[in-house]
Amino acid sequence: MQIITPGIRLVPEAVLANNAALFRTIPETPSHADSSLHRVVIVGGGAGGLELATRLGRKFGKRRLSVTLVDRNRIHVWKPLLHEVASGALSASNDAVEYIAHASRHHYRYRIGEVVGIDRTRRQVFVAPSFDDDGRQIIPPRVLGYDTLVLAVGSVSNDFSTPGAARHAIALDTADQAARFNKRMIDACLRANAQYEQLSPGQLHCVIVGAGATGVELAAELHKSMREIASHNLDNIDFERLIRITIVEAGPRILPALPEHLARASARLLVDLGVQIRCGTKVTEVTEDGVRLGEKLFVPAELVVWSAGIKAPDFLKKLDGLETDRINRLVVDETLQTKGDENVFAIGDCASCVLPNEDNPLPPRAQTAHQQADHLVKVIAARLKGRAAPTFHYRDYGSLVSLADYGSFGNLIGGLRIEGLLARLMYRSLYKLHCKAVHGTLKTALDTIAGMLARHTKPRVKLH
Repeated sequence: MQIITPGIRLVPEAVLANNAALFRTIPETPSHADSSLHRVVIVGGGAGGLELATRLGRKFGKRRLSVTLVDRNRIHVWKPLLHEVASGALSASNDAVEYIAHASRHHYRYRIGEVVGIDRTRRQVFVAPSFDDDGRQIIPPRVLGYDTLVLAVGSVSNDFSTPGAARHAIALDTADQAARFNKRMIDACLRANAQYEQLSPGQLHCVIVGAGATGVELAAELHKSMREIASHNLDNIDFERLIRITIVEAGPRILPALPEHLARASARLLVDLGVQIRCGTKVTEVTEDGVRLGEKLFVPAELVVWSAGIKAPDFLKKLDGLETDRINRLVVDETLQTKGDENVFAIGDCASCVLPNEDNPLPPRAQTAHQQADHLVKVIAARLKGRAAPTFHYRDYGSLVSLADYGSFGNLIGGLRIEGLLARLMYRSLYKLHCKAVHGTLKTALDTIAGMLARHTKPRVKLH
């Protein structure tokens, strides 16, 4: 029997069950022609994993290390911008990094596939086979050997087993999911404009479950994008009156992980835009027609986005005995080394790192993954010299929220508050810093100029 994930791949149940006996019959795939090189395998090509692979490849990839990046996707899109892909403000095809080409330019190897287990005794990683949309195998199951293993698989949305959430709501964990929501949003606008009968309850309404940064920023982007779409000759419907966006948050306020003044300023702006905010309200069910709040209230909606809570991927819970926390994150020490294995490290959202004199794990932010990737370069350099791994030190550079073109707010080091154009420029600079780490200064500058020119020749939002 096979488990089917529509439009992506077919994976045998035996593989998903982490059948170590099956993989022990498969010969190990050589990582490099020079078997004397120290083998670094990085699982996950998100912000932290891709930056780490790039830095190691540039620094050591030609002579001292064999660097391999494993990811089930073929492209990378910076996760903090997925809400812009969903709204159509950003095209994933234009801003994505193609792993195959990038690996060739930066002296590391890319292997497509989904990691389903490891053998810590043999120091091996098990990679499931890859299939095309028709179920034909592209790449067989493989076994990759490592000397240093870095797990950087990020996080996924946590629907807390809410009935109907997995089936009827769309998460924004991947570029594919964001693009699927974008298409559904455009189709909703086209359908409403073309139909003769009156709009049904909930039509052109969107409910966003979760008021973290993703949910709040998505609400503003959707307010802008849906009206932009409507301006392209979709004049049979009063979109200004009929488009409705609702944010539902179980906690007492939006942006619970950020300073309160950022939450207040963002809430005021969203309310002025007509976005409805429901805090202190729990979603009890998601249906085809909307969401149920508590026991009595039902909010009809054609589009539902789930952005409430995160967890690390489930396969980490059974990763050959490595310790995890309640949301599947790998427990690491102050060097980012997993508990009980000096050869396995974890960074980013999938790592639960509580530093000395701190009570809580580091926040799941892009700046955390960026700093941890920088630190792992130092750790691996120390391992090559036979030295002890250095201790990781985290520095919080503040928080920024950008609500489309309507406003931006920030809280920087020392409590400095900024807003308006300065805050927006700093928000965009975070992405440019990521691009610089991945592509280098010259390509980042050229891509920025090309993007500025393209704004004058292309629609402001993606329309297909």
